[in-house]
Amino acid sequence: MSRARQPPLVTGISPNEGIAWTKVTIRGENLGTGPTDLLGLTICGHNCLLTAEWMSASKIVCRVGQAKNDKGDIIVTTKSGGRGTSTVSFKLLKPEKIGILDQSAVWVDEMNYYDMRTDRNKGIPPLSLRPANPLGIEIDKGRFPQKDLESLFPGMSADFTSENFSAAWYLIENHSTTSFDQLKTAVVNLKKQANKKNEGSLAYVKGGLSTFFEAQDALSAIHQKLEADGTEKVEGSMTQKLENVLNRASNTADTLFQEVLGRKDKADSTRNALNVLQRFKFLFNLPLNIERNIQKGDYDVVINDYEKAKSLFGKTEVQVFKKYYAEVETRIEALRELLLDKLLETPSTLHDQKRYIRYLSDLHAPGDPAWQCIGAQHQWILQLMHNCKETYVKEQKGNALLHSPMLDLDGDVRPSPIGHLSQTASLKRGSSFQSGRDDAWRYKAPQQVVFVEKLTKLVVSQLPNFWKLWVSYVNGSLFSETAEKSGQMERSKKNARQRQNDFKKMIQEVMHSLVKLIRGALLPFSLREGELRQYGGWEMKSELSGQWLTHVIQTVRLSSESLTALEIPNDMLQIIQDLILDLRVRCIIVTLQHTAEDIKRLAEKEDWVVDNEGLTSLPSQFEQCIIHSLQSLKTVLDCKPGEASVFQQQKTQEDVCQLSIGIMQGFIDCLEQLSTKPDGDIDTSHLSVDVSSPDLFGSIHEESSLSSEQRLLIALSNCRYLERHTFLNIAEHFEKHGFQGVDKITQVSMESLKELDQRLFEMYIEFKADPIVGSLEPGIYAGYFDWKDCLIPTGVRNYLKEALVNIIAVHAEVFTISKDLVPRVMSRVVEAVSEELSRLMQCVSSFSKNGALQAKLEICALRDTVAIYLTPESKSSFKQALEALPQLSSGTDRKLLEELLNKFKSSMHLQLTCFQASSSAMMKT
Repeated sequence: MSRARQPPLVTGISPNEGIAWTKVTIRGENLGTGPTDLLGLTICGHNCLLTAEWMSASKIVCRVGQAKNDKGDIIVTTKSGGRGTSTVSFKLLKPEKIGILDQSAVWVDEMNYYDMRTDRNKGIPPLSLRPANPLGIEIDKGRFPQKDLESLFPGMSADFTSENFSAAWYLIENHSTTSFDQLKTAVVNLKKQANKKNEGSLAYVKGGLSTFFEAQDALSAIHQKLEADGTEKVEGSMTQKLENVLNRASNTADTLFQEVLGRKDKADSTRNALNVLQRFKFLFNLPLNIERNIQKGDYDVVINDYEKAKSLFGKTEVQVFKKYYAEVETRIEALRELLLDKLLETPSTLHDQKRYIRYLSDLHAPGDPAWQCIGAQHQWILQLMHNCKETYVKEQKGNALLHSPMLDLDGDVRPSPIGHLSQTASLKRGSSFQSGRDDAWRYKAPQQVVFVEKLTKLVVSQLPNFWKLWVSYVNGSLFSETAEKSGQMERSKKNARQRQNDFKKMIQEVMHSLVKLIRGALLPFSLREGELRQYGGWEMKSELSGQWLTHVIQTVRLSSESLTALEIPNDMLQIIQDLILDLRVRCIIVTLQHTAEDIKRLAEKEDWVVDNEGLTSLPSQFEQCIIHSLQSLKTVLDCKPGEASVFQQQKTQEDVCQLSIGIMQGFIDCLEQLSTKPDGDIDTSHLSVDVSSPDLFGSIHEESSLSSEQRLLIALSNCRYLERHTFLNIAEHFEKHGFQGVDKITQVSMESLKELDQRLFEMYIEFKADPIVGSLEPGIYAGYFDWKDCLIPTGVRNYLKEALVNIIAVHAEVFTISKDLVPRVMSRVVEAVSEELSRLMQCVSSFSKNGALQAKLEICALRDTVAIYLTPESKSSFKQALEALPQLSSGTDRKLLEELLNKFKSSMHLQLTCFQASSSAMMKT
């Protein structure tokens, strides 16, 4: 389907002023496809369609009608383009009426006038030759009723050509308000007119000129006849008299008309000269009109006039015309230079550039102005980019000198994720950044970030016009219809096709400069040494934080989207995608590195406040720190259209995996550091325990500091929670954000955590179980006890009761910190005690009957008391201890054993309550 034509545009009219019915030539663009396409033509609001003559799509000839407006536009309406517009206007002049008695520089036909509406001559009646104003003063029509005047002057008339003319009526009707002085002036005018009428001899002779010639012809005929009849003598005297009369008449006529005819010849010569000037005044006035229109900026008018002059006088041989046309060419050449200077002037809008290119094209400027403009615009964009870099580098260095230690933010220009774990960073373009550490702590963006914002804004604002100028150059829309007809558009399109590679290099140079300038500010290590000197120069005291890099990535992404919308080929923009990928990778690396540093400082924030599950806030702070860091990377990890995955490179996957493992290991080291610090290095002045947690012995409430065993228990509780919850949650977040090697991260972290847990557990068991185990042997043999020679048992001895009380103390301490750790700790303590008791029993060489009964009573009492914490190892130890004893053969011994066991359980019922918990709470080992 063909594209609709553009609306008509009138760019010139010649002449641009005149009286009604003046013939004008209208020039412009899209003025219709033919006479039938022309629907309307108005000049100064008057419809001129009836007199319009369509010549071409750029030319229409018509006559100006009687319009109400003195000045107005020329509006052309066509079927194909609709109602048009006009860049020029026409000024309608009021015609000057010239009477037969008025002086005029041109000959006025006194008897006929030309009717321009009908192209016919019409005769003027004799009465119309009367003067319009006989008094020669301004006429002021009064408001006297006509009937009153007729009654005052019956049978009279105010018409001064009438036989019944009444001067009084005329004065009342036309000069009722005229002053006396003006009436005196009118009298003087009447006297002058009367004197002119008296000097009528010349007019009389002029009127009787034909009579003289007829008389002369008649006399000549009579003279010839008399000569033929031979009557010369008879009529000699008469003939002589007639000849004398004729000679005198001829001499008188010559005398009278010699001056008149001379003046007439001079007037004819002047009239011819004036006709030439009038006919060719366009050329004679053109140099001055060109200067005036150039000063006013009406270049369209200048071009139209030049085209007209070129077509009329370009090949003239008349010297006068050549001289004036040479002046025109001189001014047009100056105009070409002026337009070219304006075209190459920067900054300039796309509209002005197109306009100047079209003007230069219509003026047939040498070379290729459009390509010159493209080259100048390219160099200007590059210069702007480098000037932008130099400006901000100088500002950075200047600000660095002005910074005081309190205002120097280069040491840490990033908000800590620990300080606002519950906040989500807002990284929208143009948003401000604020740290959660302190509402009063604010900082401005680093110079590199501001520079990238400014640089991308500059490119996005300038490159679209640069690209559109090239597109217009390629499709030929820069040129007018005149250029299209002259074939200049085709030549331009051919030049554009030949220069496609050159323009592609221009775009690539702009893109490379943009990318390298950003790399020099943010990724200097990615540039070569020579490039770094050209595109770098920044002072890198500390690397930008992940949040600033995220903001930069968002800025570059928006710029890339804006450039993509221009339909620039993707291969030219691929370098920007590579930059975005490198920035994303660097942002992830930096964020993870900073997160690892923040994790190491978590030990400083441990408050040792234990909740009812035996946990401090440390695991939660660790998890929230990781989650916040990952959330801040969400926009970086997400792939926009045309972007590649940030983990597509194997090296990136490995680096991110190692950094993630390092973060997890850093927190594990933090736990180990906290749990193994000397007592004096831990600040526990703010220690508190959840009120819902039972505290049987009040050890923590009563003391102002934690023992090393209590810190080990808290660390074990935290390790248990990390293993079962925190690390798994973090692994889910890693997978959710697309991290690679999550299984490896989790596996390595879990193994390291289990190793720490086992070390801490062994340390705690060593602290608690060794004293109990060490007290068994001295207690058994206290008072020189001998298994071979002992009395009948009366109950469980004190050493075992003391061991049970120590075990109960361990239970209370563990239960106070974490109920979930009780089965694990108690089972291990019971294993150590049972193993030691089994060893001691096996070392006895022999037992007496009472000794065997006493040993079995104590072993059974201990076994039954800690039954819910028995493990296969402890059960095996108790079994081995019982097997080392002689068997009880009599029922009396077994009954005594049962009674003594019941007595022991009854007497220590209160102490043994802690061992009566549901066996379901026992941890499987």
